[in-house]
Amino acid sequence: MTYNTIGGFWSLVTIARRNILRNVRRTVMCLVAVAIAVFFTIIMQSMMGGMMKGMEDVIQIFDTGHVSIASAEYEADKEYMPVQYPVAGGRSAAELEAAVRKIPGVKAVFPRISAFATLQDSTIKHALLWGIRAEGEMAVNHFNMTDRNNGLVTGRFPEPSKRECAIGVSMAEKAALGIGDEVSFKTVSAQFSDKFYSPRVVGIYKFDYLKFDEDVILLDYDSLSRLLVMEDTVQQLFIFADDPRQSKTIAAALSSLLGRTDVVREWRDNYFMVMMQQSMAIFYVIELMFLIVASFLIINTVVMIIHERIKEIGMMGSLGMTRREIVQVFFFEALFLSILGSLAGVFFGCLLTFIGSRFPLDFNAMTGGGMKEFPSAGTMFLEFSPGILAGSFCFGVVIAAICTLIPSLKSAFVEPVEALRR
Repeated sequence: MTYNTIGGFWSLVTIARRNILRNVRRTVMCLVAVAIAVFFTIIMQSMMGGMMKGMEDVIQIFDTGHVSIASAEYEADKEYMPVQYPVAGGRSAAELEAAVRKIPGVKAVFPRISAFATLQDSTIKHALLWGIRAEGEMAVNHFNMTDRNNGLVTGRFPEPSKRECAIGVSMAEKAALGIGDEVSFKTVSAQFSDKFYSPRVVGIYKFDYLKFDEDVILLDYDSLSRLLVMEDTVQQLFIFADDPRQSKTIAAALSSLLGRTDVVREWRDNYFMVMMQQSMAIFYVIELMFLIVASFLIINTVVMIIHERIKEIGMMGSLGMTRREIVQVFFFEALFLSILGSLAGVFFGCLLTFIGSRFPLDFNAMTGGGMKEFPSAGTMFLEFSPGILAGSFCFGVVIAAICTLIPSLKSAFVEPVEALRR
């Protein structure tokens, strides 16, 4: 009975399908090996993607916008948060904002102020003052990284022209402050004069970014600008694009608009983003090693299954099947098993990453809460990506199907009599 007499191609497919059902233990072993490899490949890639996305969100919302503008003098002394170096040489903030909004792709433009303060009558000695126009900013960004909202736990954000502030939950707990309490601090104005201020706490927020929840006093931009005697100038300007991928084009347009007196940075220029991009080579090596280990798991299982079936191969040869037909049967069998195993791995990987993309992991608990200066949210979402699922499925199918060729070819060339003796 040869290949032609038993019905050709589809007969070989039928034999392969029956072989799968004939030995349940062997079939389950191979399916589990493929499914585990595919599942953990999906989880690893999803965690890496989620970690990068979380960092990008924090940097874009809190540190740079999609593009930021500051004077060259400010950039040189940025660690001191100076307020005496305005953007565009002291050009009117309103005029500058209007000019930037005309650039194609710009969604929103916000002035911001960052300054240091020394707290009085408090267990906390130092804090960062952060002046923003809360209503406009909240319409564009979700400041809480976990719940995707404005982050308010109680109260409200400070209103313009009022002696008000909002503080993070960690600062409120450490300093024993609540709604209605005053926070007294001293800061230095753009004229190098000491300024004393005691705003009333009207809101407590949780942005799920440890640095802000512990160290930042949020004030209305105009109120802080007056306190620091900045007049109509702006310390930093943050630009948000319709699409973050347009940031390079917008940055180029801003550089042409402002000239060489100011520093224009896009979010990819952030120190931590550059560091992570450089470190991605290490992550790719780790991922490659993981894929190799997963491949060996599949290969070892399939090779073991083929070698324990030497007698079966001898039986096929003695019945008249050619070496090519024998290899094809094993290839089809491995292909079916790899597809089913990969589908199982993708199903469970899809389920877990979907849940992980809705219910985040506690990143602070994973790191011990010691990463305040690192731009990362306190929680991490897994990345749910059809591309990752499809790529991992193809990985499982290709590796399992291809790795059958060498052992099955080797086994097929064993003489039937010799195979039956083993």
